[in-house]
Parts: sequence; structure tokens; C-alpha cells
Amino acid sequence: MIRITQLKLPIQHTQDDLKNKAARLLKIPADRIQGYDIIRQSLDARKKPALFFVYTIDVKTEAETKVLQKAHDKNITSTKSCSYHFPQTVPADKCRPVIAGSGPAGMFCAWMLAKHGIRPIVIERGEPVEQRMKSVAHFWQTGMLNEQSNVQFGEGGAGTFSDGKLNTSVKDPKGRNREVLKMFVEAGAPAEILYQQKPHLGTDLLVDIVKNIRIQIECLGGEFRFGTQLTDLDIRSGQLHAIELNHEEWMPAGHLVCAIGHSARDTFTMLHEKGIRMSAKSFAAGIRIEHPQEMINMSQYGQREVPLLGAAAYKLTHQLSGGRGIYTFCMCPGGYVVNASSELNRLAVNGMSYHDRDSGNANSAVIVTVNPEDFWTCLSPGAPRELAGLAFQRHLEEHAFQIAGGAVPVQLFEDFEAMRESRSYGEILPNIKGRHSLCNVRACLPGFMADALVEGIHAFGKKIPGFDRADCLLSAVESRTSSPVRIHRDDRLMSNISGIFPCGEGAGYAGGITSAAIDGLKTAEAVAAALNL
Repeated sequence: MIRITQLKLPIQHTQDDLKNKAARLLKIPADRIQGYDIIRQSLDARKKPALFFVYTIDVKTEAETKVLQKAHDKNITSTKSCSYHFPQTVPADKCRPVIAGSGPAGMFCAWMLAKHGIRPIVIERGEPVEQRMKSVAHFWQTGMLNEQSNVQFGEGGAGTFSDGKLNTSVKDPKGRNREVLKMFVEAGAPAEILYQQKPHLGTDLLVDIVKNIRIQIECLGGEFRFGTQLTDLDIRSGQLHAIELNHEEWMPAGHLVCAIGHSARDTFTMLHEKGIRMSAKSFAAGIRIEHPQEMINMSQYGQREVPLLGAAAYKLTHQLSGGRGIYTFCMCPGGYVVNASSELNRLAVNGMSYHDRDSGNANSAVIVTVNPEDFWTCLSPGAPRELAGLAFQRHLEEHAFQIAGGAVPVQLFEDFEAMRESRSYGEILPNIKGRHSLCNVRACLPGFMADALVEGIHAFGKKIPGFDRADCLLSAVESRTSSPVRIHRDDRLMSNISGIFPCGEGAGYAGGITSAAIDGLKTAEAVAAALNL
């Protein structure tokens, strides 16, 4: 195959335009191109409002060596396809591993094991995704929270109620990244995610995809047990022997994948009490910010609307004067702020988009880095320092719940900066799933975090005009950006207890849907290797 990089065309181009441009670069007639695969598509908006796609493509043609010699271009090279290979073959009579959690890490681990004849048992404290959607909608409508099945817990994990972004900074030389995207397509995702620079699915598509993955696993001999929480471990001489389910049933288990997600605080506590080594981890917290989507489109595209591209996204970072970092996270074009709480009398927010991204508002987390030194002060006497991040998150969420009586607290930026309660909206109206109320958001945040947000939002206003406009909306509190702990694992991806495999975002080894799924594949390989011993 011949790889062409930096192939640029206006965004309105046709497939023939792409093929003809490739032929011109290769200095051959277009009919000599036998086929091509798009490897990557990115947007070049440096000369907006003129917008271009930039491609990397692999072309198949005759006499490739002669074509390469004739083209003589640094952006044209020879390439070989490199596909993912699962390295282990496990006898079918081996014992069945248990996977705790059915978020991206757990599901992709289970699916890969099932594809290779290892029939996993997946336990999930929440509901199947179809019922989970109803429970979440009921919570947003009534405020009645199901602590076991909500935006954080249930089939698909927290990522189901998000923008469904599949881009990641993880560089995996073994091809796991592309394998994850191919598996998503196999489960019903659009094929375009294989090459788009910033692929996304949306909550509405994710629901069917998650269900399809479950069906695939079950067809291959896997098993799902919903409404089933991991509540205790039977450990003897440093080896896992059995697990307790729902405080009432014991199941023999020699291999357990802990893909519990970043919000399973009661499970973190149990694992710590059972001697699983872990440590407090830095994370970030802050608020959600809403702007008109047209304003973001104008900044990114130079146009208010570009149907071919859809709603524009952004990613911003800034180094604060005090040395901390502040950045935007989980940006949701044309999306909604959602009440993402999972514990009674505590409130957390997140962002979500549907596939069409057409709500009219853009929202993103604006978050400040926090370190163990910041949250050890939240610990009660005698509490383990390893779990201090959980205490800090709960402290923030309790204040957020109290300040607006359980509704999502909202404040205009000009009032946040002036430290006064908001009384009315400006030109921007909130797009929020769940009850919400104007109040003084700043009052529920630590002083260092509030000051950092003011400085950071003004800094971002220099990059995106209007980002710091007086009437943009701030909602609190964004506290579930990543896991506040890291569960230690060795080169075999095993914890200090033999047979337990910490996995995914909750264990501290991922930061989004794709990276969690990649870690799920890595863990599946490790489980298969352990079974082979």
C-alpha cells in the first residue's frame, strides 16, 4: 500500500475529488487506483471561513515501487497494514473470569475474552441500558434518585450519558486503539469513526451500541448479572478465592477484573479494607459553562453554521498565576448539562450530547487541578489518606446540593466574579437535564478554585471571543472528571492480591471511553495469560 499524508481538499469535495487528487499526487491516471482507505481526516480552519479537510489515505495500485519512485514526495511513502492480534489461546475448560462493571473497560474486556472462547461473567450494580435510560429520565423529571442505577452506574458506564467522544491521546503500538474503533463499528457505530479526527457517537446512539455489545457477549457464551454489586472478597494467602455479591451470595472466583468506574466509592472503600494497595491521585474539579453554540461555531469556523461539520468543539488550557493548571474537559457541542448525581444529598454535574448536537448551547467542564495536599484536610480523623480524594469530592457535592436545595445550582459569570447571587438570566438560557435554580455557585467552591476559575475563564476569553461574556452560565459541581484513586497493579496488570486485575478509569488507568476500552483489551490479554498458567 502507498500512504499519502497531508492531502488537502475543501470540505465540500466529492469522493471523485479525493481519488483524482490522490492520482495527481502519485502522477498516475485515476483509473490505476484500485482502491483506497481513509486512515485519518482532520479539519484545517487556519484560513477561516475557508475550511479544508486534510487526509491520510492508503492507496492500492499496481507497480507500487515505480509509483513511489516517480512521485518523489516526502508525504508519499510505502506502508504495511498492522492489525491487532490477541496474543493468547486459552483452553475452553478453564474457569470463567468475573468482570465487575460494564462500562467501556469492563465491556470491551468481556467482549474480547468472549471472542476467544473465554466465557466471562459480568456483574453490574446498575440496570440494563434500556431500563437505565428510564431510571435516569425519571430522576431528571422528579429528583428521585436510584443510587444503584443512574448517570454513573449501570450498563455502559458513565460514558453512556456523555457526548460519546472516541478520540484519545493514547498511542498504542499494538493497534488496540483502532481495534476498539472497529469493535464499535461492529456493534453499530458509523464507519466514519475509524478516520475522523474527533469521532463522537452521542448518548442516543450509544444506547443501542451498548445493548448490541451485550448481545454479542451473550451469544459467545458470556453472562450478565444486573443489579449485582461486588461487596466483599475472600482472600487467602494473597490469592482471591471468592467474591460476595449484594452482601448475600458468595461466588467462587479466581480471576476478577475490577472495572468499577470512577464513582464506585463504596467499592473503593471495601477494596481498601481488604488490603488492595491503592494511593490518592490528583484529579480536577470545577464547573460546567454554557455558551451559545453559534458563538463557538463563529470562533472555530468563521461561520455561524456549517452543516457539513455540525456543531464546533474547542479545547482550552491555561497555566494559572499560582502554578495550577486549568482546562476545559468533556466539551459537548450542542449539548446539555446533566444532573449526574449518584449519592443522596450530594450533587454532581456532567455534560451530554445527542448525536445531532442540536440543542443550541455548547457546554464544557472548566476544571482546576487538585492534588492530595488540597484534599487531605477534608478527611475525618482516622480515615485513610488513600481515600482523601473521595472525601473532597463528597465535600464539594454536599455544598452543591445544599446551596440550591437539590437543584443544579446556576450562576451568571459576572455574578460569579462579583460574588453575588444571580437573580435572572441574560441572553443565554440553560439547557439542563434536571431541576435547576439560580443561586451563588461561587459559595459552594473553595476559594482557591473559585479564584482560579475567574482567572482561567478570562484567559480563555482571549482565545475564544465571548468565552468570558457576562451572561455565560456556570453550573456546579463538576467533580467526577476522573478517579481520585489509583489501584496499583504490576507488570501482569494484577494487584497485590493474585487474581485481581484493576482496570479502566476507576482504577486510574484511563481517562475516557476509548482509553478505558483500550485498557479493557490489555486486561483481557492479561487475564488470558493468567488462565494459561
